[in-house]
Amino acid sequence: MSALRASGIVAVLRTENPRDLVAVSRALRDGGVLFVEITLTIPGAIDIIRDTVRQLKDENLFIGAGTVLDAEMAQQALDAGAHFIVGPGYDPETVQLCNRRNVLVMPGAFTPGEILNAWKGGADVVKIFPADLGGPDYIKAIKEPLPQIPLMPTKGGDLTTVGAYLKAGAVAIGVGSALASRKMIVEKDYAQITENAGKFNRIVREFREGNAA
Repeated sequence: MSALRASGIVAVLRTENPRDLVAVSRALRDGGVLFVEITLTIPGAIDIIRDTVRQLKDENLFIGAGTVLDAEMAQQALDAGAHFIVGPGYDPETVQLCNRRNVLVMPGAFTPGEILNAWKGGADVVKIFPADLGGPDYIKAIKEPLPQIPLMPTKGGDLTTVGAYLKAGAVAIGVGSALASRKMIVEKDYAQITENAGKFNRIVREFREGNAA
């Protein structure tokens, strides 16, 4: 949790034609984004997670599995070495498995009731999805009655909104194509991915330093 809070960004990778996601993860790391979510909608995602964790085990990166729908999928991802689990919704068995394994788990929710239910069920962080429906104002509104619940808005996060999400109280923001689009991944445009990661990292760092002052 402390590493997630410090990083502030979770890169969400989605592609139908995965090339070298090890290199993509390294490019994100080089720009300062240390949490990489490889969604299980990617063909061969479990093997990709295993290879990425193995090859980058000494590079201060947290590789997680996203779009995890049930405990069986979570178990496969954990066996492959995933450091954290993210789901589009709250699945009690998945959360319980991660709690037993002492693995960071971030199930999805949207309404106040869903968010509270996921938190009471053992979520470390609740992913607000799809966050673009409410934007930063919705995160701010949720944090007012539920300040104790760490929230990670996902979908629609970009350079124009990340600062507002942090100001609204988000512990981190899930960011997809604004960091590493499908086109960048297929074309192996690692320099652009690193540049994008650096821009997001600077915004997070400036926000954290400003609030610590």
